[in-house]
Amino acid sequence: SINSVPMLLLDHNLPHQLRELLMDYGHYAETARYRGGTELRNGELTIASYDAGFRCILTRDVKFAASAAASLQALPDMSIVIVRLPQRSWRLYSEAFRRAWDDAPISPRAGCVTHWP
Repeated sequence: SINSVPMLLLDHNLPHQLRELLMDYGHYAETARYRGGTELRNGELTIASYDAGFRCILTRDVKFAASAAASLQALPDMSIVIVRLPQRSWRLYSEAFRRAWDDAPISPRAGCVTHWP
């Protein structure tokens, strides 16, 4: 159920259509752009999203981990997932995402940065 999984925030570098796809999988998801987070740096985005009730940020930015590490120490139940699927058209991206999810769904770990898939 939606209540048993963390609310997911999608960084601006992920396709916005991913929100709907994650909702199909039973996850509550919003985009950083929708929440006004495009002006925030990674650490600021981590704190602001935590304050808004999110416990996981999905991003393609591998540098996010380094810049948000201090925020994760301060927010031990927050997590960051680096999505490592290649950027493509939405049709190809969504197909790759579904295949990867079927193999192993995203499983955020509190206080950690994880790479998926």
